[in-house]
Formats: sequence, structure tokens, C-alpha cells
Amino acid sequence: MLDERISFNKRDKIPYGLYVAYHSLSHIFPDASVIVNKKKPALWDSLSFLTDKQALIIISPRFMPDESELHELLDFVKAGNTVFISTHTLSYDAQSFFNCDDYSTDVSLFGIDAGGDTLSVGLLSPPFPDRRKYDYPGRQYDGYFGKYNKDISYELGNKNDTDINFIQLKAGHGSIYLHLAPLAFSNYFLLHGQNINYYNKMLSLIPKDTKKVVWDEYFLYKRISLGSSEGDSKGPLSALMSQRSFRAALLVLIFLLALYILQEMRRKQRIIPVMAKPRNDSLEFVKTIGRLYHEKRDNRNLSKKMAAYFLEHVRNRYKLSTNKLDDEFVKSLGRKTARPENDIREIVSFIANIDETGEITDEQLADFHKKLEEFYKTG
Repeated sequence: MLDERISFNKRDKIPYGLYVAYHSLSHIFPDASVIVNKKKPALWDSLSFLTDKQALIIISPRFMPDESELHELLDFVKAGNTVFISTHTLSYDAQSFFNCDDYSTDVSLFGIDAGGDTLSVGLLSPPFPDRRKYDYPGRQYDGYFGKYNKDISYELGNKNDTDINFIQLKAGHGSIYLHLAPLAFSNYFLLHGQNINYYNKMLSLIPKDTKKVVWDEYFLYKRISLGSSEGDSKGPLSALMSQRSFRAALLVLIFLLALYILQEMRRKQRIIPVMAKPRNDSLEFVKTIGRLYHEKRDNRNLSKKMAAYFLEHVRNRYKLSTNKLDDEFVKSLGRKTARPENDIREIVSFIANIDETGEITDEQLADFHKKLEEFYKTG
């Protein structure tokens, strides 16, 4: 049964998780370090307001910064950095700051009801080389800009060929990108058809010489204060809390509840958690993409993907160069892995001849897969 939870979590491989989007960053920016941030801008230790060539990527169902955080993001961009925001809902503060209004196709939150099925988005030409649509038969959960300042904004993409849902704002030496279809970064969308090209083209707007790419989780999990500039500065309990008797009664209730919980903890022994065996997430990622290409009967493309993962595995684990797949490479890999040289030579020979082979049959693909699996188990 299809797991329809919308998590926006980089670790989730469910259809509406962001595993593929996050793990693709290292391929799009091979010369940059990829870091996760969980702190608000004022407490950043992975980003600097004084240097350039940094990129902050924020993917969240709601983007709810306060005024000080917006000004800190602006200072960060002015220094020559990039902020890419993909969200379903912009807060009132954010709309005022960016001088725009966002219109949502629905009012759902975190998978309660993510709108109708089928999402259709497109990129504009210029700045992109061609104008085409990308869609999938999944949750919609998107919006568009009802109003934005065209004097300071550049239109980059739309939905349904008409409504603008992707714009660029320049500030100083950097740029802010606002995108209103966050499920376009989900595993389901990116692995459907050629939609990965939509992701690659959007992130191609970030300068190629970027040295640090930061995946933000602060705004994803930020708690929304009931007392904000969008309403009264006091929360709904402020009037009750101002009463001494109510405040005292509430404190006593909290104390008794804490005492009860402590007593229960002393009486019952905690269940010892089962330590799960660590999983090879990289291999799971390759298998996920492999199943997609196998269903499309694209044996050549799938062989290339399997070969690329094998060579990356060799480089990372055995520190061997894969520029030349010659006899010296086979012998070096054999010494490091204790695998028979003949088995390694068969794998290398298949990789070297993928492009020259007229057609790769299912039997050849299955044999190649079997050899790789044996290598990973013992190598």
C-alpha cells in the first residue's frame, strides 16, 4: 500500500519524502560541501554573513520567519550568496518583505489533505533553454503568486502554463529564489518520467562555483508562535496567565503531573530498545533508481547507473583512481579486496564496453548485477 504521508524529511524514502533531492546535491555540486543546518540565522555556525559562494536551500510546507530572520537572510544574500525557498505557504511577514502575495490551491498541512491529484509545473524560456511541462499523478499541494513586484522580480516558472509559481529576487551580489510547489522535490515527483530534469534545471540557477551548500531544517521544524506580527503580540492565554490564582493553579497542576510521571517511571522498567543493524542508504538509493529504469526497460541507462555507483564505491572505499580502467587498476583493486582478478576484470570489461554494445539484454544486465552484488558482499 502506498505510504501517502508528506514528511519533507531528507531521510525518508517514502513517495513524499526528500531523500532523492537531498542526496542528489553532491552530484549537482561535486566541488561543494553539503551541510545540514538546524539553527536560526542569528546562531549559524555552518554559514557566514561575511563570505560569498554559499547556498541555503529551504524546502518546507510553510515558510514562517520573523522580521529579524528575514533581514538576516537578506544580509546573507547581499554578501554574494544564494537562498532557494520552496514552500506552499509564505507568512504575512514574508509576503510583506518580498512584496508578493501567494495564492494556494488548497489549505492543507503535512499530508492531512494535500489537494487534488496531479501536479503540473513548467519552466520559462528564457532563462531556460526550452519551455516544457513536468507533471506526475501525485499530490498537488502547490500555489502561485497572485501579486509580485515585476520591477524587482524575474519570472522563472509557472503552473498550468499561466500562473507564475517561481520567481527570482536580486539583492546585492546574490539572489533569493521563491518557489511555490515543494512537492516537486519529493521522491515520487523526481523519479517520475524525466522530472529529475526539472530539479536539475532549477538548481542550475545556483552558481556553479558555490563552495558550500546548506540544507536547512530550521524553518522546516520551526514552531509558529501564536503571538506574532500577524496578530496581537499576546497569545490567547495571556489574559488568563495574568490572573494570579489561575497561574498558581496551573503551576500546581504541572508539578503534580510531573510527580506522577516520575513515580510511574520508578515503578516500571523501561523496555530495552532493539538496536537495528545500520543500513547502507547509498545502496538503497541506487536500488530505488534501478527499479525505476528497469521498469522502463532502459537496460543501457540502468547499466550506466550501476557502473557509476560501482566506480564511486571504489573511489570512496579503496581510494583508487578510476580514470583508467586498465590491467593495473584490476590488479590494484584485487589486492585491496582479495577478490579474484578474473571477476574484477569481467566487471571492468563490461563497464568499458557499455557504449559500444549494440543492445544490452536482460540476461547480460542480470549477470552484471549478480557480479556487482558478489563484489559488494565480499569486497
